[in-house]
Amino acid sequence: MLAVIELGGTQCKVSPGDRIVVNRLPYPEGSEFTLSEVLLLEKDGQVQVGRPTVSYPVRVKVLQHLRGPKIRVFKKKRRKGYEKRIGHRQALSLIEIQFS
Repeated sequence: MLAVIELGGTQCKVSPGDRIVVNRLPYPEGSEFTLSEVLLLEKDGQVQVGRPTVSYPVRVKVLQHLRGPKIRVFKKKRRKGYEKRIGHRQALSLIEIQFS
């Protein structure tokens, strides 16, 4: 079984039991929710392509909220004395896919 889902503005190819990292979700850790944005579903060798979505419930469990690696940004303008250092860490969620 395979599905292509849309979650947090990105599309992911998933199968049951997969653990993936996506942008931070507004659900607390340990909670489950049902996802309705299934774009493609492959089950028992038959492929269903959504127009725009397929009506098949995909349960998602939020395992953990975490932050990505630190990215350092350095801005400079030559001959002006302007230098600026900033950092960024993306807020992420680790989720587990469970099909119904």
